[in-house]
Order: sequence, then structure tokens, then C-alpha cells
Amino acid sequence: MRHLIDFGDLTREEWERLYARTSEIIDAPEQFIDACRGRVSCNLFYEPSTRTNFSFQTAMMRLGGSVFGFADPNSSSVSKGESIKDTVKMVSNYADVVVMRTPWEGSAKAASLYSNVPVVNAGDGGHMHPTQTMADLTTITRLRGGVDGLCVGLCGDLKNGRTVHSLIKALAKFNDIKFFLISPRELAVPDYMRVFMREHQMWFTEVTGLEAVIPQLDVLYMTRIQKERFVDPLEYERNKGIYVLTRRKLERARPDMLVMHPLPRVDEITVDVDDDPRAVYFQQARYGMFARMALLEHLALQPRDEYPAPVEIGTRPICRNPRCITQTEHYLPPLVKRIGGVDCCGFCDAALG
Repeated sequence: MRHLIDFGDLTREEWERLYARTSEIIDAPEQFIDACRGRVSCNLFYEPSTRTNFSFQTAMMRLGGSVFGFADPNSSSVSKGESIKDTVKMVSNYADVVVMRTPWEGSAKAASLYSNVPVVNAGDGGHMHPTQTMADLTTITRLRGGVDGLCVGLCGDLKNGRTVHSLIKALAKFNDIKFFLISPRELAVPDYMRVFMREHQMWFTEVTGLEAVIPQLDVLYMTRIQKERFVDPLEYERNKGIYVLTRRKLERARPDMLVMHPLPRVDEITVDVDDDPRAVYFQQARYGMFARMALLEHLALQPRDEYPAPVEIGTRPICRNPRCITQTEHYLPPLVKRIGGVDCCGFCDAALG
């Protein structure tokens, strides 16, 4: 595994090896304080982040490595118009691994084509967030003992929720998972995720109400309505606050159900839920740091690729998704992949044609 762009790129066996390493780190972190001594991570964060950025920084420092990068692209040559290709080619001269978050879908995939070192997708717009999924699976496995056979409720903005998309792809690797997809119709999962679930014969149903299904759930994964992803401010106003988890609603839930959230929350979980033993979202953030330690140890110790394969030069974007990285980085090659028998963009997964 040279890069981590999409959790779907991992086999279940590869994930289980990473989880086993994560468990070793959780149980004895002092044994890993020199695991990445002398190694350097470059964190390129083109949009705001607290948990993910801090988590990656502390993960590398706890391994004995060091970190550089930016949390504001305006403080870098990006503000002068530097392309993702040139930025990544430059920083991969200095770093052993590149961690990247941007608002553009498919940007981490684009960066991986030009980097001499492994690239980690720390969130690309509303597309994917595979290391959050590592945090999620670590939390579920540590607290429930396993993942197979779970009934999972995904609630909130499922259209723009990259954490949701990554989690669905990850859970396709496990057995007998049932999904309740809880969202307003205009914020339902994208078509490419429905195609993916059908292609992998995953059981799912789409509903608009939370309270009716909460008694059936083993895991309730809450997400916020993401204001920054809305083109139309009125659409955001119509949907904000539509799902709010309270202690009263939890009275109908199973006593061992896990309440999870990738954070930050806005108003979708009231603060009185925090003291409920089923609320594990702050533990989830800590487990995410340990999972990223396991990932960075694996990737940062890989040898540099001094002679990456040449990449075709694109002439025009073939994808019509306005949030796709190909809309702004026109040199990118015209990558196409098949999802459910449909030709899709190789960067953002949107259907072509």
C-alpha cells in the first residue's frame, strides 16, 4: 500500500493488520516513541481542520518524527497560483509522507500521481475521508469486540458527508451489515454510493426519521449538516437542525448502542448526551490518533519512489462535477473507472456522460 486515498483500496486483511498494530500502540504507546525517528510528515491543509490536523501532528510526534506544512493555503505559494502537482512535487522532496486535506473532490488521488512519497487523503471535499474511517472501525472493534453483523444508522448530511461515504465502503468488507440511511431527501447519499452498495449486495434502507429506527441500531453515526458544502444558503437553512439527538430520544435505544460522530458537532447532539456511557465520540477522536500512528509508521518507513511513472497530460476536464479537482487542474489525465457497470470519474467517482 503506497498511498491511502480511499478506504476501498484496502483489503479486509490489510485493515486487520493495521488494526492489530493500532491495538499494540493503544496498549503500549511508550514502545513506539522512536518508531519514526528521523522521519518527516508534510501536512497540507487547504481547508480548516482541528481534529484531523492535530491528530496527524500528534501521531507523528508520538512516533518520534517531525511535522511541517500549512493550515492556511494563503500562507503558501498556493496563494500565488501554484498547482497541486507542483506543490506536491516540491514537498515530497522534503518529506517522507504527505497528508492532504482540500475542499476539492479527488484532489488526494491527483496528488498521488505526482508524489515521490506516500500520500494520505485527510478529506477531499464531500468525497472521502479514509483515516476517519480508521478511527471509526477502531472504536467499534475496541468497544464492541467486532464489526460483523451490526445494524448501523447513518444520520444527517449523507450527500456531502465524506466520513459516511468512507465508512460505507469500509463496511462492505464485513459480513451481514445493515444500514439505515437517515437524511432529508435532498441530502441523501450520492448515486455512486447507492450503486456501490447494490454492487456489493449490502442491505440498506433510506428513511427520513430517526426516532422510529433508533431501537434497532447497534451504532448510531451522527453527522452535522455541512454549511460549507452548500451552494444555496437557503437549502442549508431548510435543513439545519433537522436531526437532534437528545437524552430523551436515547431512552428508546439499546443499552449497548454506540453513539458516534466524526466531529465537530453543531446542534445535532445536545450536550446532555455527553455523559451517557453510549456516547463515545470523544473516545473516537483519541482512537483516531492511535490509528493514524499505525498508518504513519507503515507509510513513512517506505522507500522513496525516485522515478514515478509518467502521467498523461490532460487537455480538458471530462467530469462535470463542479467540485471535482479536474475542473481547476486541467493538466490531470482523463481517468475513468467502472462503478456498477457505469463509467465514472477516476478522481471523484461521479458518473460521466
